[in-house]
Amino acid sequence: MWRLSTLDERRRARGDRGETLIELMVAVMILSTAVVALVGAIALSVRVSDIHRKQATAGAAVRAFAEALATKVATTPTGYHDATCATPANYAGIYTAPAGYTAEVTAVTFWSGSAFVATCPDLGVQRVSLRVASDDGRASETIDVVLRKPCRQGDTCA
Repeated sequence: MWRLSTLDERRRARGDRGETLIELMVAVMILSTAVVALVGAIALSVRVSDIHRKQATAGAAVRAFAEALATKVATTPTGYHDATCATPANYAGIYTAPAGYTAEVTAVTFWSGSAFVATCPDLGVQRVSLRVASDDGRASETIDVVLRKPCRQGDTCA
């Protein structure tokens, strides 16, 4: 008995079941999603690593800036600016930031006897705020340095 079989029955009979186009499209979509997630994770990792490196560099630079300021005040008679009520410009130029970074004095406040205030008179204690930031804006570190007017031999101390 010979009968005509459909195309579907012939495929099953030969054991040749192929994948459909929809199955292939689903597999490609799943793999594409996985690849996009991996590439995104790698890009994020690179960006976070760059930010962390820049923050570490800015932190080291702001501490070096603070050390340079404290050393200048301690070793030179003109390092402490009190006669003109110091401004950030008085302490600018003491430190050169690394390439790709900017160092600045953001504020100078004066001890009034009970708190730091923005106005003079200067009683011999200043708080100088320093900031080092990367030029691309991804990292910034600040530090406050409290300076005391030096009273060395030969200095006029009030």
